Amino acid sequence: MNILMHCVYYPPEIGGLESHVHHLCRALVEHGHKVDVITSRSMAGTPRFEVMDGVEVHRTWFPGKNALGWLAHAAGSLPPSMTLARDADILHAQAFQSIPPLLAARARVGVPLVSTWHTSHFLRLAENPITGYLLGRLVQASDANLAASAEIASTAERLAPRSRVRAVTNGVDTALFKPGNAVSLEAGGTRRRLVVPRRLFRKNGVEFAIRALPIIAERHDVEMLIIGDGPERKSLESLASNLNVQERIQFIGTQAHSEIPMLISRSELAVFPSLMEATSVAALECMSCEVPVAASRVGGLPEIVDDDVGGLFEPGNAEDLAFVVGQLLDDPALSSKGRVARSRVLSSWSNDRLAQYHLELYEKVIRRRCELMK
Repeated sequence: MNILMHCVYYPPEIGGLESHVHHLCRALVEHGHKVDVITSRSMAGTPRFEVMDGVEVHRTWFPGKNALGWLAHAAGSLPPSMTLARDADILHAQAFQSIPPLLAARARVGVPLVSTWHTSHFLRLAENPITGYLLGRLVQASDANLAASAEIASTAERLAPRSRVRAVTNGVDTALFKPGNAVSLEAGGTRRRLVVPRRLFRKNGVEFAIRALPIIAERHDVEMLIIGDGPERKSLESLASNLNVQERIQFIGTQAHSEIPMLISRSELAVFPSLMEATSVAALECMSCEVPVAASRVGGLPEIVDDDVGGLFEPGNAEDLAFVVGQLLDDPALSSKGRVARSRVLSSWSNDRLAQYHLELYEKVIRRRCELMK
């Protein structure tokens, strides 16, 4: 099968959506299929074309990470979309910005289109009457729709009542994210480590993890490792200093994807204080490393985190976060929660299972399209 995937951002960009699309494409190639990805040159120095893990990646001009940039990318990606769609069996849009050029390609060559709805950004846009109406039309125009969480799926179905949207949790590279790796950090020692693998944007709520740290430290000798960078870093470093917990926190910035499993595995507990979330790939990666997860009760996180693998707290509430984390650190069965988490990922959320699900859907959509054209 020849699959044409379209997404605005793709590795080496770092993020949950980027990781999901890359892992899916690689797994589809490993199943013997040809995959082309149309994406943007969102990072300086990335080539216009390269092959990554067997996936052929085509990049187009991208002026900036804003509405104008998305429009420019959609327009600029139209010619390669038209060209590559001629040999494709299925088109797959991995963001709402990717749907218009693939709709145009479908109109030209008649290849069916699958759309996947990701991110909390979609939920925000859905609340606006104008953008919500436009999103509903895009949902309705697709031959099949997937969503990164049940919340996103139900929202998409509300916008397009005649459409069915299936919730599909993101996959994990379980061969890379596995327990037992270790890494030496200068600030190691006897303290119990919490890891927060979050980019430093307001929606990820890292502020509340930092605000909770002095409360947690009243009863537990802990340190916090924050993996990720972003526009909030300076203000978060200042907050840590103002709360007098700067010596308990390491901001280590963006790390190579291959290094993250080692950093996670040396921690006792992962904390996800998100204010908005779809289904967090990073949380699943921590679970795959046998690290229990404490997460906000928001978006798709309650679909993957429960008392068997960690705990949930109220978003934007540092006191509740501290309470839940403290309970977990007191729990003698904490490590067994990590083992349950790993088992759950292997059975439900591996990249291999994700690829199999997509292939079954692609075949159904292709058959249905062929029947309609008879």
